[in-house]
Amino acid sequence: MVNDIECRTIYQLVSSIEGNVATEIQVSIIWLDETLLVVNKPAGLPTLPDGYHRDVPYLVGELEAQFSRLWVVHRLDRHTSGVMVLARSVAAHRELNTQFETRRVSKAYHALVAGNPTWDDQVVDLPLRADGDRKHRTVIDPARGKAAVTNLHVLERFQRYTLIEAKPETGRAHQIRAHLAARGLPIMADALYGNGQGIAGLDRLGLHARSLTIEHPVTHEVMTFEAPYPEDFAAALRYLRGNLDADPGTARHAMPAAKRRWRAGGGKC
Repeated sequence: MVNDIECRTIYQLVSSIEGNVATEIQVSIIWLDETLLVVNKPAGLPTLPDGYHRDVPYLVGELEAQFSRLWVVHRLDRHTSGVMVLARSVAAHRELNTQFETRRVSKAYHALVAGNPTWDDQVVDLPLRADGDRKHRTVIDPARGKAAVTNLHVLERFQRYTLIEAKPETGRAHQIRAHLAARGLPIMADALYGNGQGIAGLDRLGLHARSLTIEHPVTHEVMTFEAPYPEDFAAALRYLRGNLDADPGTARHAMPAAKRRWRAGGGKC
């Protein structure tokens, strides 16, 4: 074990080139030991190689240059930020895969959406079929779709926007995006399932993987890893809180109790 402090070194990675301008991206290391690497993935960096642009840097490739061979257990969309766990051994990969397949993993995402629902909590149980239309979107399909369940909870309300926590019970492609859009609550800046409109500098998908709870593959300790909001997400919330009154009846988010919890640092350790 090398985790004698909660915040690890922030590594500088070079992201994909957008408009011929190279952007430097920070990747915070939340946890590192002989079997696990947990990071706070920045938005804009794909998890794996882009099939059409093989020369574009990607998260796993950049991390492997520093930590040697890594095994992907799950992935986040390119424009989604937040917690990701990677295995550092075949045995750890096998054990973590089993945890994901048997739904022993708990994931919580925060989404900034357009609209203000009438409910505080809702379970969305709508079958999904990936690559279901000409835009290659995941679509609701009761006949041919696979079972998909997402638990939604309102964290904070604004006049025309809402901060929602989404806890998927299943792991379908674009599940949270498709389920929120089906409820008339498209995620901000989501051009695929919404109109693509951002707010206050948040011009990428307003979805952040806030926390991930797993059982350590060797020690079997239940561990919860948390990732703070990136600056663009946090800035959008500051703007909304300063310009649109939050509903005082909605409590700010409180993380559920866990045995132990680790967070990525927002700056120096």
